[in-house]
Amino acid sequence: MAFKSHLSQETALLREWLESGRTDSHTGTSGLELEACLIDKHLRPASQNELLIKSLNDPMVVPELAKFNIEVNTPPFAADTNMLSAIASALTERWNHCLQVAAQHNLDLCLAGVLPSLRDDDLHMGNVSPLRRYQALNQQILKGRRFRPLDIHIESDYDSLTVQHNDVMTEASTTSLQIHLQLAPDDFAAYYNASLLASAPLVAACANSPLVFGKLLWDESRIPLFEQSVAVPCFLGEHGEVVQRVNFGSSYMKHSVIEIFEENMVAYPVLLPFLFNQNQNAPFAHLQLHNGTIWRWNRALLKVNDQSQLQFRLEHRTLPAGPTITDCVANIAFFYGLVGWLAHRRPAISFAAARQNFYRAARYGLRAKLSWDGREQVPLDKLLLDELIPAARKHMETVGFDRADANYYVNEVVGERVRRQQTGAIWQRNFYLSHNRNLQHLMAAYLENGKRGAVYTW
Repeated sequence: MAFKSHLSQETALLREWLESGRTDSHTGTSGLELEACLIDKHLRPASQNELLIKSLNDPMVVPELAKFNIEVNTPPFAADTNMLSAIASALTERWNHCLQVAAQHNLDLCLAGVLPSLRDDDLHMGNVSPLRRYQALNQQILKGRRFRPLDIHIESDYDSLTVQHNDVMTEASTTSLQIHLQLAPDDFAAYYNASLLASAPLVAACANSPLVFGKLLWDESRIPLFEQSVAVPCFLGEHGEVVQRVNFGSSYMKHSVIEIFEENMVAYPVLLPFLFNQNQNAPFAHLQLHNGTIWRWNRALLKVNDQSQLQFRLEHRTLPAGPTITDCVANIAFFYGLVGWLAHRRPAISFAAARQNFYRAARYGLRAKLSWDGREQVPLDKLLLDELIPAARKHMETVGFDRADANYYVNEVVGERVRRQQTGAIWQRNFYLSHNRNLQHLMAAYLENGKRGAVYTW
């Protein structure tokens, strides 16, 4: 296959560039992608992203898989004293502009891991954004499954959900905050492994996806929902488990980021075999396309910068959107501080335990019990308050972040969520159960509370 040949050549070239030091050695610059749901006056999904994006005329706001989703991007932010304030300012400005333009069309926007008012019958190919990539992805994923339907089954202590789809549109029900962290090649393995370890406490402290089609499921139902929405088995992992297209990873990184891209080439079938013309300005085009169709919850990304050097980023994908911009900035701060701390102090946790921790945290949120640094059944809320939140805040101060910013976003916004037992997921679940499972009332209260401040204040 021609694509496979290009992929092999580009993977070999990537190794050559790494070994010759043709790389950007900077660590610390951050960026983000924030997905959101467009809603109408009835607080239901509004398939109008093309109208909104045209009206915005902002290249940083782009369509997502469904016509009722958008993605808001920001420029990269340097790792300096005021980085958190800069992220908050830029993201707030762009988000407010989106809200203002949406209102001109009698529309609104909602930040949630899964939109509570979304229904299963909203998810059909008539609602897919008109981009060739999305149509091709749908076709190739189904082909990889020999056109067998995608079965979604999620159970919780409250409800269970079983639905079947003949397309990948259930993926469009999941909206996330994706954090990008630029890393020097020499730092990548330590930070990648730290991000794997951090995934469990992060997803619990930031959970905001308890409702899917009116069913109360996991605190972060987005995790199993996305995994099952594009379920294509690829290979067996070290412990005999089937590794799918969306996954936690197959192992810790041993030495170098090249391990990820060599695994991509060997273990994952090509999903989008588009061929590119040979271009010295895009020497890794096929490798990048293939990597973009493998959705690890912690993903390695690369590009060639303006100095013709390889630049690597770690993309952390476990976190949901919302509930507010303040919560999103706090989640970025907690990620940055916790992963930075863990990269320099790796606890004794096996990869299998780290993966198990992640799924426990996604299901039970702050109620989860983890394996952590030689201890078993560690209450996650206690671990966060006693160890991880203080460590993340201290690390941010140590590397030079503004002390007031680090304290506010990590200790106050994230810390108070845990102390008050009020993540977005917990608030949604408690409101839903205390209001006769009325989604309309929940949506109205969620949007109104979002105008007041971070979720811990609701």
